[in-house]
Amino acid sequence: MRVYYSSPSPFAAKVRMAAHHCDLPIESVLADTSAEPADLITANPLGKIPALVLDDGTALYDSGVICDYFDKLTGGQLVPQTLESWTVVKRIEATADGIGDALILAVYEERYRPEDKRHQPWVDKQMRKADRGLDALEAMLADLPEGLTTAHFAVAALLGWMELRFKGMLAAERPELARWLAAFPAHFPAYVELGPRPA
Repeated sequence: MRVYYSSPSPFAAKVRMAAHHCDLPIESVLADTSAEPADLITANPLGKIPALVLDDGTALYDSGVICDYFDKLTGGQLVPQTLESWTVVKRIEATADGIGDALILAVYEERYRPEDKRHQPWVDKQMRKADRGLDALEAMLADLPEGLTTAHFAVAALLGWMELRFKGMLAAERPELARWLAAFPAHFPAYVELGPRPA
């Protein structure tokens, strides 16, 4: 299997950490989504990462779908199977992923639009979404299971990406989340290599 990724992407980091946790051998292929490379477009017509190509050539995309595939493939190594525990993990994962979606839209508004075309009310709305999500995420930390799950990888990937794109914000505004991220490599040493990194 091979996964198309970029080093900073929180969603790609989540998938690569999940694969490592499940001892799944995957080839990581750097992809520049802005260049719309043919191999990425073939794997995912939306041109987004991560995109996973299976050994038979079938392609999967969206980090949640890919992690669910890994979970099925390995007999439930990423998501608890009782209804209550499954619900907790999937809620936390969805919250982390949703915060990432909102923050990325805010970053893209600044990165890709000329200054005179930027719409500050749009950015403000995305930041409000993220703030509400981060409030919820802080309250959910205590519910994380002891064993590593997709929720752990989603949270670590989000917070690692925030350290890149909003440097110092976690320590200043969300110290509990900053402490959680600082402690995470002790539970999952591969984070140092697989977490979000500068391009």
